[in-house]
Amino acid sequence: MSVELNYRITGDGQPLILLHGLFGSLDNLGGISRRLQDQWQIHALDQRNHGSSPHTDIMDYPSMADDVLAYMDARELDKVALLGHSMGGKTSMQVALQAPERVDRIIVADIAPVTYRPRHDAVLEGLTSIDLATIRSRQDADEVLADYVEEPGVRQFLLKNLVRVADNERNDYPGTYRWRLNLPVIEQCYSRLAQAPDGDGPFEGPVLFVKGADSAYIQEKHRDEIRRLFPNADLRIINGTGHWLHAEKPDSFAALCRRFLSD
Repeated sequence: MSVELNYRITGDGQPLILLHGLFGSLDNLGGISRRLQDQWQIHALDQRNHGSSPHTDIMDYPSMADDVLAYMDARELDKVALLGHSMGGKTSMQVALQAPERVDRIIVADIAPVTYRPRHDAVLEGLTSIDLATIRSRQDADEVLADYVEEPGVRQFLLKNLVRVADNERNDYPGTYRWRLNLPVIEQCYSRLAQAPDGDGPFEGPVLFVKGADSAYIQEKHRDEIRRLFPNADLRIINGTGHWLHAEKPDSFAALCRRFLSD
């Protein structure tokens, strides 16, 4: 069953849906949105259990694709282009495999259509170790998370999900802060999110895979599966970037996207 996703629409032109990665929100793709909204109508979405979208106990790629398709139906978008980073890239691929007639083309940022071994155990352990009933500041939370996640930038990204409890929410939350994301369900469903998109394909439309040169998410051994599901796929590499390529080199990433979307 689909849920009604939170969204932000900017710009004019052909519709382009943006889908963020795990632990993220629509704000994470704000840079690429601003760089493309002069030519495309940008629909940035919070995926289920993230950002300001509803919480639900089910989290897998067919369900997340259903959310996107329901959003398209509600906005009367017959056919769209999709751009997704990491988990959002897998959701984009799932939409294309599930409803190819609704998708013009897709951009997949630093993820492949394969099942990955768990990569976020420390992150999940760190986030669940934060006691929301006792912390009084983000600094308190950061000190706990630092025992599990070394990189300050990653901690800052994760802690954007920590928001102050509003006065009208006091009866529902014991402390000063609450999580925007549905942490228990993300932890419970994590193995499903690590899986490959569900579908035999192929999707015959144009697909651009963009890899961060220093990231290991897209590897040579994934090429055959990419070609099987997406025979018209192309791969571009951005040097000097890792998994967060759209944030580390936003102009280079936007230039690749613009050329691909304009073809």
